[in-house]
Amino acid sequence: MTDAYAVFGNPVAHSKSPLIHAAFAAQTGQDMDYVALLAPLDGFSDAVAAFRSMGGRGANVTVPFKEQAFGLATRLTARARAAGAVNTLKFDADDVLGDNTDGAGLVADLLGNLGFALAGKRILLMGAGGAARGVVFPLLEQSPASLFIVNRTPDKAIGLAREMAGAGGNLSGGGYDALNGRFDLLINATAASLAGDLPPLPADVFAPEALAYDMMYGKDTPFLAFARAQGARVADGLGMLVEQAAAAFEVWRGVRPLTAPVMRMLREA
Repeated sequence: MTDAYAVFGNPVAHSKSPLIHAAFAAQTGQDMDYVALLAPLDGFSDAVAAFRSMGGRGANVTVPFKEQAFGLATRLTARARAAGAVNTLKFDADDVLGDNTDGAGLVADLLGNLGFALAGKRILLMGAGGAARGVVFPLLEQSPASLFIVNRTPDKAIGLAREMAGAGGNLSGGGYDALNGRFDLLINATAASLAGDLPPLPADVFAPEALAYDMMYGKDTPFLAFARAQGARVADGLGMLVEQAAAAFEVWRGVRPLTAPVMRMLREA
């Protein structure tokens, strides 16, 4: 029988995950089906249980259910435990593996697709929510000179930095008024781009040859336009989306698909 996989979210109709995983399956010769499933805001666990009862082998989880998915897992990877959130579930009998591939996807995109080395760099991570939480640990694994988490509510950034302190590295957090010096990599993990807003960044925050990275994809956001005007290199989050999907695919199927052809397909579409 064809193995069943899904992505759960609310909303979820816009998700490109079914297209991405169909391309991965065709590329690697895997017999699997992947669909997008809308879960009620108050019924995520029931929706996952129903999918498992019908033979579901695994699932991706997107907004707003990543923290609830963390609670469903009977076993967690180190990166999921550090993030406190799960975006990938694998079902085996009574075992539910919870993983978080978001940070791995971001790092793979930065290193492999964009050719941006992270070791020794000063990184600014904007946002202290679930999107930011999932990438702190993988970024610190790359030995940057420092990682500063900034948020409009400084206490949230400070709290996240303290919570992640066990991951090691030069990690700190605060408000935008606490920004000091220039950064080599600026990552927008806030919801500002969804609303068409620009985080309150000073113009001199970009180091020479800095990279500005917005996790949102498919549009030129105010953050990317602002960064470009300051002479920074810019990138959206499409590569992260595809790379985190490839990492999840490998968790499920034991094979790592090629991402470059899928990214080309999505860009052309």
